[in-house]
Amino acid sequence: MVLELFLGFLKVGCFAFGGAYAAIPLIRDIVLSHGWIDEELLTYMIAVSESTPGPIMVNLATYVGSTKAGFFGAIAATLAVVLPSFVTILLMTAALKTAGKNRYVQAVLRGLKPCMVGIILATGCFMMGKNCGFFGQGAVFSLRAAGITALLALVFFGSEKVGKKKLSPITLIVISACLGALVYAF
Repeated sequence: MVLELFLGFLKVGCFAFGGAYAAIPLIRDIVLSHGWIDEELLTYMIAVSESTPGPIMVNLATYVGSTKAGFFGAIAATLAVVLPSFVTILLMTAALKTAGKNRYVQAVLRGLKPCMVGIILATGCFMMGKNCGFFGQGAVFSLRAAGITALLALVFFGSEKVGKKKLSPITLIVISACLGALVYAF
């Protein structure tokens, strides 16, 4: 099991480009295909990983590894998910001193930005639709989840109009946690 966790999360670490949010579909695919945790628990863990200190991929890898194989599973999954980035950063630091000035390299990096935005947006829309019950196996519309989503969107977009200032992600996380506690407590 430890080797399986290492290899699974090594795939995530190797192919996750664009940050943790862009890696969520890949993490989801690997975790669900191996049957390590179910989709509902994965969604909860993504939410918890966003609100706890540390990178989301590392938090998810540690949790899944710990759940499936204890301490050594957590170490293996965490090491596997960070190892490719660590090696890549070491190599890129040396290479980008000269290649970073190349116009073709700059063009490739500029071209990747919209792709990452699209992946992150698609993941967010998928998670919102799934949790609100718009689609999925046995989907049941959740008025509570849809109401919280609509209220958060209103707060996020309205704060810029009213306060002439963007709402910080931390503030939005705190508001969503409070709303979730209020709505689901009763």
